[in-house]
Amino acid sequence: MTIPWHMVLLAFAVCLVVAAPGFRRVYYFVSLCYAGAIAAQSLVIGLAYRDSIAGWVLIQLLLLLAYGVRLGGFLAWRERDPVYQGELAVAERRTSTVTILQKTAIWLGVSVLFTLLFLPALLTLSAQAQARALHTVALGVAVMLIGLVLESVADAQKYRFKADNPTRYCDVGLYRWVRCPNYLGEMLFWFGVWLSGISAYGGTAAWLLTTLGVVYIEVLMVAAAAGLERKQEERYGAQPSYRDYVRSVPILLPWLPLYSLRRLLISFR
Repeated sequence: MTIPWHMVLLAFAVCLVVAAPGFRRVYYFVSLCYAGAIAAQSLVIGLAYRDSIAGWVLIQLLLLLAYGVRLGGFLAWRERDPVYQGELAVAERRTSTVTILQKTAIWLGVSVLFTLLFLPALLTLSAQAQARALHTVALGVAVMLIGLVLESVADAQKYRFKADNPTRYCDVGLYRWVRCPNYLGEMLFWFGVWLSGISAYGGTAAWLLTTLGVVYIEVLMVAAAAGLERKQEERYGAQPSYRDYVRSVPILLPWLPLYSLRRLLISFR
């Protein structure tokens, strides 16, 4: 299958527009702009294929739209939380010296990433328009749904817990089984997007570009979990209960006894 490059360029243009607010606040590039770019691509590219979209491909697109809207709404709501505003202030100060040239590089880089993440869905839309068989979409959609539900529930549980316990680590609900269930949900969601598009890839370029996107986001989530671990160690490391929690609850995968990603080194119990 030939990649519809004109549609890829359209998706990239959408990402450039939606990611532009990152010039105002750098952390928007990887938060609100991220969510907005996925939702916007779902709408614009979906409209471009509106005459042929149906079935599992339609569900795939709706889940991507739901992902972007859900994440964007959650991030916008969290910004209003007085507890979280302190962290935003730290991020604001940390990025205050970023130059316009650096912002431009980040803007282009994240726009490419957002386009690559959406590319499997774009390819399934294009393949369906050509009446090609798409055997992997249903399985990928199932994984996407599991990831979206997991991430949504984890975010809600942690938000409610921290509202009542702002100085304590979250260890309730899904956090009893894994310390970063929200990151796990994110990883499952994007793996599902990539999996759903396998039957539409065809050529080497499609395989390389879609795999590059999913590998990058998976590695990014592992790095984010490692960063959160270091931050929590600074805040709660002196508490015996936290040390017990870290020793007994895996950091990212509930079925894998991996308890630390500190310095991105694997540490087993």
